[in-house]
Amino acid sequence: MSEQGKQAAKVAAMIAGGAVIGAGLGLLFAPKSGVETRRDIGRYAKKAQVQATRWGRTVQSGVQDVMNRSKQLVQRREARPVVEAA
Repeated sequence: MSEQGKQAAKVAAMIAGGAVIGAGLGLLFAPKSGVETRRDIGRYAKKAQVQATRWGRTVQSGVQDVMNRSKQLVQRREARPVVEAA
């Protein structure tokens, strides 16, 4: 994986971790009833699922782009004529 891919993965993991921690703290300090809290958790889970799917697609697209560029570079190098010293 390229350095940019690793950095993107780290950022995504940090954002996801922050969201989980924030949600946990919100539940601990929320002055809501159990029914309201469960409803909110369900909504949050749906939003998190959609966001995770979007991030996954973005990362997948980036990885595919890097792979395609790498293949093009390899093909260019293979297509160059090789000059050998006699």
